Amino acid sequence: MAGVRALGRGITVAVLGAATVYGHVLYPIYIGWKSRDLAPEEPPEPEEWPSVSVVVAAYREAAVIGAKLDELTSTNYPGLMEIIVVADDEETAEAARRPGVRVLHSGERLGKARAVNRGVSAATNEIVMLTDANAELAPQAMRMAMRHFADPTIGAVAGEKRVDDPDGAQGFYWKFESWLKRRESATGATIGVVGEMLAFRRSAFRPLPADTAVDDAWLALDVLEGGLRVVYEPQAYSVETSAPSYSDEWERRTRIVAGNLDMLWRRREALVPGALPVTPQLWGHRLVRSSFGPVAHVGLVAMSVPAARHSWGARIFLLGNAAGVASTIALSRGRQLPGPARLLAQVFFLQAVALGGVRRFLAHDRPAVWPKPERVALGGQQHQLPGGGSAGVEGEAGEAGEPAVEQANGSTVRYGGQIGNGVTGLADLRDAAMTGPIILPPLGGPAE
Repeated sequence: MAGVRALGRGITVAVLGAATVYGHVLYPIYIGWKSRDLAPEEPPEPEEWPSVSVVVAAYREAAVIGAKLDELTSTNYPGLMEIIVVADDEETAEAARRPGVRVLHSGERLGKARAVNRGVSAATNEIVMLTDANAELAPQAMRMAMRHFADPTIGAVAGEKRVDDPDGAQGFYWKFESWLKRRESATGATIGVVGEMLAFRRSAFRPLPADTAVDDAWLALDVLEGGLRVVYEPQAYSVETSAPSYSDEWERRTRIVAGNLDMLWRRREALVPGALPVTPQLWGHRLVRSSFGPVAHVGLVAMSVPAARHSWGARIFLLGNAAGVASTIALSRGRQLPGPARLLAQVFFLQAVALGGVRRFLAHDRPAVWPKPERVALGGQQHQLPGGGSAGVEGEAGEAGEPAVEQANGSTVRYGGQIGNGVTGLADLRDAAMTGPIILPPLGGPAE
């Protein structure tokens, strides 16, 4: 009888141990092996670049939206580009109003999913790109992403997220995520997308449910269920500053975990083996790593406590966990740790985040709209709207006789809506920017 109990304990420990390390160890080994002989796609530049509608959903981003629009209007993308800002607050809407930008302002907090729905419905181009107001895009990000759409089997392109994190605490996580997405994409598609840089075909878009907290993942799953692929382009990267504190990072990540679990529960048919090419990714990259694995980890710790009286293995396991907890606490308090301790702290923080996310999911605490402080520009810099004199509309006429405005960088902004002869000042141009699609022609002409 004792032998049967020992066998049962051994099997339980083996199952819990496999579940604990599956998301962080076994799944990366699996996807690395599966993609071992597969090279990432390197599409050539197209002969004709697609026209793109860039949608920026923004709330309380008045301090940074100006810099974001400067970045977009000065990009080197060779194709036509339309810029749409969906602003949920008046301050952000006012800061975004300028020639060449279409501002949609409802006067209420829509939440990210509803804001994306509104921006996509207003877009006039087949390719839509989502980006965040506080994310700084690489100069070549749009070119690198848009070249993939020459392949009709590709429905979306996910960019890479990088974190400006000198201490490496949060940066390690995103480097690990980027490696996983590159390997997944090499096998044909990835489910790993981020809202900082995500481009997709408007024809593949389905309106997002207003109550989802993970609009980007939901959108990617829609594209995949429609029979198209989602590929990863690491050169289309964006850079964000790291969270100011671990409490802020905790709040954000536990909300995302709860949102992911909610999405997977509501769309659980995608978890059935063989349902989608990315079903193994949904299990390894999403579900096990953010729920079953951390819960199994707690189970192992619970079993190790009584076993430590007679098992050196249990004692070593508990000591390792104690070191991980201590490292996590030290890192959260701003202490500088050596590389191995910093890595251990990040792993334990992710395990704790997953447990916090599971708790929030079970408590139905997965808001699609959450409290958000006003964004502060880095270094105290405030980005002002263009001014200093009038900006008349006299000049070269666009197609179909649209008026045009020459910008400081030499490009021309064309307005699709009708603008009367009385529009001569900046305030009038801001009002005009609220009507009709606004198209930025290619800067410097097509690529050689």
